[in-house]
Amino acid sequence: MQQAFIYDAIRTPFGKFGGGLATVRPDDLAATMVRAAVERAPGLDADRIDEVVFGNANGAGEENRNVARMATLLAGLPTTIPGTTVNRLCGSSLDAAIIGSRQVNTGEADLVLVGGVESMSRAPWVLPKTERPYPAGDLALASTTLGWRLVNPRMPAAWTVSLGEATEQLRHRHGIGRDRQDAFAAASHRLADAAWTAGHYDNLVVPVPGTTLARDESIRPGSTPEVLAGLTTVFRPVSDGPDGGTVTAGNASPLSDGASAAWIGGEAGGALLGLPPLARIAGRGAAALDPQFFGFAPVDAANQALRRAGIVWEDVAAVELNEAFAAQSLACIDAWGIEEGIVNAWGGALAIGHPLGASGVRILGTLARRLQSTGERWGVAAICIGVGQGLAVVLENVTSLDQGK
Repeated sequence: MQQAFIYDAIRTPFGKFGGGLATVRPDDLAATMVRAAVERAPGLDADRIDEVVFGNANGAGEENRNVARMATLLAGLPTTIPGTTVNRLCGSSLDAAIIGSRQVNTGEADLVLVGGVESMSRAPWVLPKTERPYPAGDLALASTTLGWRLVNPRMPAAWTVSLGEATEQLRHRHGIGRDRQDAFAAASHRLADAAWTAGHYDNLVVPVPGTTLARDESIRPGSTPEVLAGLTTVFRPVSDGPDGGTVTAGNASPLSDGASAAWIGGEAGGALLGLPPLARIAGRGAAALDPQFFGFAPVDAANQALRRAGIVWEDVAAVELNEAFAAQSLACIDAWGIEEGIVNAWGGALAIGHPLGASGVRILGTLARRLQSTGERWGVAAICIGVGQGLAVVLENVTSLDQGK
């Protein structure tokens, strides 16, 4: 099988819920990524793109009717390029990258554009269709922004708790206290701000036309553990006992808007792009467990990906773990037995934001650029997924320390 490489990765700045990107349709966000990716490939004849695969977790609003296909059409690409949209909730765009890399591995494609998009600001309310016309009672609108909705009554109640309550259960199981969560969250903001200041995101982030957002909108450089400790818990009341609440708006990822994209191809794909490879996709993993413990699913997914890459955790120099919640991130880090210092060195989703369908390629692209920056060889991108799943990808750096600087 031919090897699959990442040749470039980009994303929009991530906007706050109701913030700097809220006026932009999700299909337009995705089209911005498609156009920018093509423009950054100096040797590309767009007719040679084999497939466009985008992830999206909602699909109920303006991104409906296959947002990958809509984005290619809106971007002005040839109508002969096929496109498909994948939904694995928070892992959707990482799944898109996995699908694209498999197409390259098997020889079905030389060049695939992958990515993802989410506008949580513009996610619609939906009204369930009644079984009979003109019901006498009231009907309630359901928000499609995040989490369970229109739940099947046969689903066990233990599985359908809110994501925050699920995280409280997970942190209780693994002994993750409030102080540690707040310290991890504050570090995420500090590292993200430092990475932006150092220019690490200059080659990763592409502005969205018609907006003024220049960098990730949720970063709060002044966050400290002491400041975060003053926030009220959201899903359980605070108490002195083990069942007291610890999850707050400060140690949970914010609702966000944004998009991401990456080129994945074989050696022939690199020739089409006129770009050198950044990293080789060396291993992939997917795992699942009880839905309420979704935050722990990256543990087995990453361990699978490492085995398939033929390496162990001691070989890994960089980890990009999507920070859905501080508690679940810390539980994964503890289970892997790795140092916190190699995880999300340029900040994570607690600060940057988590537009669900875009986050997987966001962490994958950041990982590739981190490896390029440091010259270190091996890295892992991992993400937890609502309803009890996790995905992971192992990257091998194929660039020198100085290339691209």
